[in-house]
Amino acid sequence: MDACTTLDAIADDPRFFGRVVHLEVLPARAARTATTADPLAPGIVERLASRKVDALFTHQAQAIDLLRSGRHAVVATGTASGKSLCYQIPIVEHAIAADRSTALMLFPTKALAQDQLRSVRSWLVPGLKAVTYDGDTPDADRVWARKNANVVLTNPEMLHVGILPSHQRWATFFMRLQYVVIDELHSLRGVFGSHVAHLLRRLRRVCEHYGSSPTFCFASATIGNPAELAAALCGLDVTLVDDDGSPRGERHLAVWQRPVIEGVDGTRASANVECATILGEFVAAGHQTLAFTRSRKGAELVAQHAKRELAETHGPELADRVASYRAGYLPKERRAIEQRLADGSLLGIAATNALELGIDIGGLDAIVLNGFPGTLASMWQQMGRAGRSGERSAAVLVAGDDQLDQWYAAHPDQLVTRAAERAVINPDNPFVMRAQVSCATHELPLSPGDDRYFGEGLDDVVADLVRDDLAKPRGGKLYWAGREAPSTRVGLRTGTSHEYRLVDLEAGETVGTVDEARVHSVAHPGAMYLHQGRQYRVERLVESDRVALVAPADDADEYTQARSDTDIAIVAIDDEARVGAATVHIGAVEVTTQVVGYQRKSIATGRVLENVTLDLEPRSLTTRACWYTVPLPALLHAGLEPVQLLGTVHAAEHGLIGLLPLFTICDRWDVGGVSMAAHPQTGEPTIFVYDGYPGGAGIAEMAFAARDRHAAATLELIERCECDDGCPSCVQSPKCGNWNEYLDKAGACTLLRVVTV
Repeated sequence: MDACTTLDAIADDPRFFGRVVHLEVLPARAARTATTADPLAPGIVERLASRKVDALFTHQAQAIDLLRSGRHAVVATGTASGKSLCYQIPIVEHAIAADRSTALMLFPTKALAQDQLRSVRSWLVPGLKAVTYDGDTPDADRVWARKNANVVLTNPEMLHVGILPSHQRWATFFMRLQYVVIDELHSLRGVFGSHVAHLLRRLRRVCEHYGSSPTFCFASATIGNPAELAAALCGLDVTLVDDDGSPRGERHLAVWQRPVIEGVDGTRASANVECATILGEFVAAGHQTLAFTRSRKGAELVAQHAKRELAETHGPELADRVASYRAGYLPKERRAIEQRLADGSLLGIAATNALELGIDIGGLDAIVLNGFPGTLASMWQQMGRAGRSGERSAAVLVAGDDQLDQWYAAHPDQLVTRAAERAVINPDNPFVMRAQVSCATHELPLSPGDDRYFGEGLDDVVADLVRDDLAKPRGGKLYWAGREAPSTRVGLRTGTSHEYRLVDLEAGETVGTVDEARVHSVAHPGAMYLHQGRQYRVERLVESDRVALVAPADDADEYTQARSDTDIAIVAIDDEARVGAATVHIGAVEVTTQVVGYQRKSIATGRVLENVTLDLEPRSLTTRACWYTVPLPALLHAGLEPVQLLGTVHAAEHGLIGLLPLFTICDRWDVGGVSMAAHPQTGEPTIFVYDGYPGGAGIAEMAFAARDRHAAATLELIERCECDDGCPSCVQSPKCGNWNEYLDKAGACTLLRVVTV
């Protein structure tokens, strides 16, 4: 009995009656192959044959032809479709031909770079000298890499602070640069993607200085706009390769809705327990299964529950074949788990969804997702872990409490038929542009022609730098005049150079950064901070050093919600449009927020453990927003009572923010919201949805573009929710600055009907 048959049996089991709300059968797909326009080099053919590859898939042949001809390409195909060969083959061909060309490969994490290094070196080409170059590379190895390597694998941060600022040391490498590979394109969104867009322009500018013009190859999971995003990142025309010719076995996808607990309004059964039960059912049937969870603690809990249930029903022997696998384990522990997985003695694994396993998991039969992972791209990536050998596989999505989870639970067919979300960046963000142009000026003097790299906003940035004595004009060019290299003060993950580091007190390492405008909300003293599946508690916030000192708190059964007072002022209106009786606007705003306290709440029960008062200074954020103004007469005519106004706009705001990721690759933590019964500048009930980063990341623009569909989807979600007065699946928010007080679910429905009429 294969995993699909087991899934069918689980769906029919009376114990789980009504849990499976949708079962989709994705048919098997045969491979489609093609040949390249010019034959592959004999050395390539021989090496492919040794890997049991006797033909290229159609998308591989197309991509190789494009790169060989010097045309920039983005390969957007499924998990395990062989994207790496698309760029490895052209690079290896040059190494075999001994033409001395070089290649630069960018990966978002060190782990991915190490995996790709092993893959590149496995070609066993004598002239191929591939190395990783990152923060862990010893000084002696760095010197060797600069002088000898012809393939360098690194990450955007290292290119930003460790390579481009000292490009003179890399002169020979840049002079011969033939290919630039950017993997995981879909992760380059928002402020991070906006920084990387300028980083790639800086790279092109340095290459031009040394006489090279490299060909760019992007690799991406399926997203809504891969060619558009790739072109925006590098500033060049990019050809899309998305006709996936790789084979795929039949896959059954089930959407699992947790039952509502009787007597508790809108509350559903524990997602961890449900996920563990499904994992145990697959393990009991003998299928190797991976359950993705959202945190390290979640991984531990799912594994523990699954082991306990298996021990009770099948004995300790089977329970011992389940384990959690996460970062933080000792290398010896991880290797032992990997070996058990490889030899088949381990059947069930619970892991964080941020974890790169770094091991061959092609033998997996089933995947269980503990909540929708945020985007369709992520969902298909995770589900693609199973069935990679072409066998039938199963996947189960356990819907969480978030609005997005519940929307897909109500529209499960959209998981398969809906176009993938679009990723957005905003290279024109003035905070990002100023920081990146500073770095470019330090690397090479700016000249009048550099506006082709940095756009029309360059003149304003230049004027600012000169006024601040950071740059000096001389001989028709602009030279850096600052005392130090600016790159060390410019983080790629925030919209401004004023960022706070979160430092692990035990390890002494930086575990993350947060923008100055948001630090009080997410890293105030006492806050629980989640990073790559690991939970930390903020012990101290040292504002003078822009450092938050954190301690690991993986075992703490709690999360925190900040309480804040927020004002928002409209700075400029760029456009507006009618939606029903409302008007939707897009423009610039200034948000002033003061965090005044926080709640400690139990993860398991949601119970408030403690209310804590804070005394922190207000923070201001200049950003982009999309906002709805709804005439009061229209609301009163629709039956809304004046006393309902505050709770109505507040609940509608939460619903709109919760469903925004349906239309763009973002999550609720990338955006903020403010709602008022009567905004001072509009004089009407107003709901703001704003970018959570200085200058904006392009998310507000997407909200404005999707206004009709966004409002309609939010109305439907709230109306269909089974709760009486509002719950986390409709109008409550885990980041609400007012602790989800004053929410009127019925009023929100009335307002949204007025908007969508």
